[in-house]
Amino acid sequence: MNKILLSRIGVTLLIVGLAAFSAFPLSETINLGLDLQGGMHLVYEVDTDEAIVAAVDNTTSDLGKFLEDKGVTPESVTRDGESIVAKYKSLDDRRKADEAIADSYSILEPVTTGDGTFVTYKYTAQYRDDMYENTVDQALETLRNRIDEFGVAEPSIQRQGDNRILIQLPGIEDRARAEKLIGQTAKLEFRMLNEKYSVREAESAGVPADSEILYGKEVDPITKETIRKIPYLVKKKVEVTGDMLASTDVSVGQMSLPYVSFTMNSEGTRLFGRVTTENQGKLMAIVLDGHVYSAPRIKEPITSGDGMIEGSFSYEEARDLAIVLRTGSLPARLIKLEERSVGPSLGRDSVRRGVNSIIVGAISVLLFMLLYYKFGGLIANVALFFNMVILAGALAYFGATLTLPGIAGIILTIGMAVDANVLVFERIREELQLGKTVRSAVDSGFSKAFLTIIDANVTTLIAAVVLFQFGTGPVKGFAITLCIGIVASLFTAIFVSRTLFNWYLGGRRLKELKI
Repeated sequence: MNKILLSRIGVTLLIVGLAAFSAFPLSETINLGLDLQGGMHLVYEVDTDEAIVAAVDNTTSDLGKFLEDKGVTPESVTRDGESIVAKYKSLDDRRKADEAIADSYSILEPVTTGDGTFVTYKYTAQYRDDMYENTVDQALETLRNRIDEFGVAEPSIQRQGDNRILIQLPGIEDRARAEKLIGQTAKLEFRMLNEKYSVREAESAGVPADSEILYGKEVDPITKETIRKIPYLVKKKVEVTGDMLASTDVSVGQMSLPYVSFTMNSEGTRLFGRVTTENQGKLMAIVLDGHVYSAPRIKEPITSGDGMIEGSFSYEEARDLAIVLRTGSLPARLIKLEERSVGPSLGRDSVRRGVNSIIVGAISVLLFMLLYYKFGGLIANVALFFNMVILAGALAYFGATLTLPGIAGIILTIGMAVDANVLVFERIREELQLGKTVRSAVDSGFSKAFLTIIDANVTTLIAAVVLFQFGTGPVKGFAITLCIGIVASLFTAIFVSRTLFNWYLGGRRLKELKI
């Protein structure tokens, strides 16, 4: 046995051995997709317009302070939709304001022409585009963090188009809980209650301009049903926000009721200490997404930055609240566009049917090759077995997720793998019919079929790469298995089959070859 043949056998055994090691045990190394193990498929749209409006609100407040610092005191600075309208006392004030904004507020551009004292400002097109992009990216990252904390194995979270997010959660059981966790904006605010008036007085005489009525709820601790809604007269001024939280955790208090404990960062600790010192003895509302969770009385200044959020929580609800607060609020509201669920029983049935189809397809191909090409078919079958081992090892190594279309890709790979061998065997038959020796016919058969095999597989590989690049979900699953299968087929059909033929022929002088 020459050195070249030994090296070819060594390479084959090394690659197949590594693939087998990577794939073992198969049930634990290859992840099953949503359609094979059940779960949730969700598509959300990020309300980027809402994010723009919120940003304009903040800019409106900041712009008024900025102009005052520059020596210009406008009569009013208000938001009008996605625009900011400023009214100046004189044309001279407007000129100074325009110069200051042009120098230091590059994100704004005036859209009002003329020499009046009213000016409308809007975000520049570039800033709006950047904000849209950043809003979706931030929402994507926040959702990833929440789902990771929730503990879903192998989730798929992808951006679709300009402002849509696709979420696939394989194996999820508590769907309502998962959906609530995903969709909760989690905007946490600490605000003081307006204790000058009762809620009834505010409703009858008119709610003060600096306040609003928000609602909490009393929940039955056993049934978790809302007993009644509780109104609170809450000041609009936000003293501290959830962005200043450094950590959150779930603890258990009196009567074994869970609550969420939190710790502020340095800035939050300073602000929280100042607010609780100035408002000692007063009521502070803890507001999440516009709902009052609790309104405790400040007994003493809290300078440590530690606090708690109490409510009629179950332990899971408290844990989920801690997760959304820890991972941060969403930059904008999510609008659910699509929801599909696959039950675990349907997933198991898909796995069974998919595996059966692979087995039936493989046995059919193996029998045909063996009966039609005899010895050549035996070599093709060995190469096909190596192909399947390499495919399984590659899927496991790259952490690919196997889907139902992916199984279709495997079945297609089985057919394509022997297709290359068919080209070689037919070439060998032609060479034998021309009267060539067995060794010469085998050599010519492989060399003449080589370019045809490469052309056929490379064009299919290009199509598979395009499907992977531009496809989503199931299409990508099909493309992944097809890409890996094509590469494995090229290796086994050209390299492994040729090695097996060379090993068999060895020093033998065969007069005929059953092929």
